[in-house]
Amino acid sequence: QVQLVESGGGLVHPAGSLTLSCPASGFTFSRYTIRWYRQAPGKEREFVAIINPPSGATNYVDFAKGRFTASRDNAKNTAFLQMNSLKPEDTAVYYCNARATGSGDYWGQGTQVTVSA
Repeated sequence: QVQLVESGGGLVHPAGSLTLSCPASGFTFSRYTIRWYRQAPGKEREFVAIINPPSGATNYVDFAKGRFTASRDNAKNTAFLQMNSLKPEDTAVYYCNARATGSGDYWGQGTQVTVSA
């Protein structure tokens, strides 16, 4: 059974930090590209970051550059998104996605991040 279970969200003050985790099971995690997305209330889901196998090379949308860091631990089948200098506009549900061409395309259930004073 494939599972992606995001955790680590919560309420944080502006300029604070959070690290999201996305442990995976049921597929060969190390072969899958991991993407992070977010969806704010009333808005469409948007791409945040990507981390590729096996090199771990990353890329980010402009608003995440310099503040967010995506990483993965293939030995633990887990992806991470470290978020620093959080802003109120970062408030959203954050999702991890695992995708491999010709294989699967899997989503977690999301974790709420709220940035508020």
